[in-house]
Amino acid sequence: MTSNAAFATIPSPDTPDTASAPDTGAAGTTAWAVVPERVDTPDAITLRRAYYAEVAGRYWKRPATEAEIDQGLADDPDDGLVPPTGRFVVGRLAGEALACGGIRLLDPSTVELTRVYVDPRARGAGGGAALLAALEEAGRALGAERVRLDTRSDLVEARALYARHGYREIPAYNSGAYAEHWFEKPLA
Repeated sequence: MTSNAAFATIPSPDTPDTASAPDTGAAGTTAWAVVPERVDTPDAITLRRAYYAEVAGRYWKRPATEAEIDQGLADDPDDGLVPPTGRFVVGRLAGEALACGGIRLLDPSTVELTRVYVDPRARGAGGGAALLAALEEAGRALGAERVRLDTRSDLVEARALYARHGYREIPAYNSGAYAEHWFEKPLA
């Protein structure tokens, strides 16, 4: 069983980069609460839909319709993001659900990072770093020695986040239809 200690409030040293960004706490940190959550809660559903709307819209270079979002979620279910084969987390800032992400076991020593999303209103406030920290700890709790992910070329912000947090590009480990870049990070 996973310890919930990794999912407590995580202070981030990232400072907001816009006047409308969330308030910061003591010493200029923004406190994110990142906790495990089922993929079928209202907050998780809202965040998963926002994630899909953004990645699909960027890929198609137009907004995704509600029907396309429904179909995309049905075609790529999140059923592997539940114990004992994975985890899904929701990040909250000032009590508002603004971020999510998941991991799933690929094999006994490898987890895959997926569905990493931070609401545009909260970007630059440390949510991505908080998600990665929580998901990496959850991967360790599942016994993984490394975390992998795939992403697309147009998701430049995601690729920059992963590189800043110690992920390195590796050769392809899957043949995902939309995968253009593959990353890995040791968890030891």
